[in-house]
Amino acid sequence: MEVLFAAEEIAARVGELGRQISADYRGRELVLIGVLNGAFILLADLARTLTIPVRIDFIRVASYGNAACSSGQVSLRKDVELDLHGRHLLLVEDIVDSGRTLACLREHFQQRGAASLAVCALIDKRERREVDLVVDYPGFQVESGFLVGYGLDYAEDHRQYPAVYRIREESLQ
Repeated sequence: MEVLFAAEEIAARVGELGRQISADYRGRELVLIGVLNGAFILLADLARTLTIPVRIDFIRVASYGNAACSSGQVSLRKDVELDLHGRHLLLVEDIVDSGRTLACLREHFQQRGAASLAVCALIDKRERREVDLVVDYPGFQVESGFLVGYGLDYAEDHRQYPAVYRIREESLQ
C-alpha cells in the first residue's frame, strides 16, 4: 500500500471543509447524515469543526458487499430516524465513485421533503462515474485506484487507518 493522503493532510482539509460549510449554512440548522459504515470517521471529525447548529443521523446502504466494485444494486439497510421535512441536509460520504448510491439517496431524501441536500465526500473519485452529479464539498479528487483507510474499506478491513492508502490491484485478487 502507498500513502495517498497523510493524516495531517486529511485533518487540514477537513478543517477547511468545516469552515466553508459553516459559512455557507450560517443562520441555518444543518442535519449531517453519515452514510455507514465508511463515513463515520469523516462525519465525527467534520462535526467537531462546524460552528453552526447541527443534528446528526445515519443511513446505511449497500452496493459493494465484499467486492472491489459495485454490484449495481443499492439497497437501504437503515434509514434516517430524524424528521427531514423542510430541513437542510448534508450527506457525508467516504467516497463517491460510480454515483449510483448518491443518486439513489438524493431521490430518497427528496421524497422525505428535505429543503436542500448537499454532499460532502472525503474522496470524489471519477474513474467509474456513471451518474452525472456534483460533490458540493469534496475533500480530495482522485482519478483512479482502490483506496482504504480513514473509513474506506476493502471487504470491511482497513477502515481504522488514520491516512488514506492506495492498494495495489494485485492485492485485491
